[in-house]
Amino acid sequence: MISAILYQLTKGLSIDEIKASGFDTYFVDHTTGIYPVAASGTPFTAAYFQSKGDIITDLHENMAAEQKARTTYDNILRLADDPDVRDPIRFLRQREIVHFQRFGDR
Repeated sequence: MISAILYQLTKGLSIDEIKASGFDTYFVDHTTGIYPVAASGTPFTAAYFQSKGDIITDLHENMAAEQKARTTYDNILRLADDPDVRDPIRFLRQREIVHFQRFGDR
């Protein structure tokens, strides 16, 4: 869903729009392709996945990941005003809440 939103937001951008938005440095490396990177510019790494082999520890790690994702969606909602962005982000945020609750029920 996030990739589809990003595609829709970047489809057909002019070079002037790319430069004005500060998207130019990303564009140089990835054009408008989806490349998993944090807002800070840190690329995604498998190190984000944590597993200790203990079911209780791993369950708490999963619950924390759901909360981190919820916070990210909250932050996006604070910044975005486009309903075509906000509606799917609200859905994803609610999904994180439900996942957190279900993990906690176990």
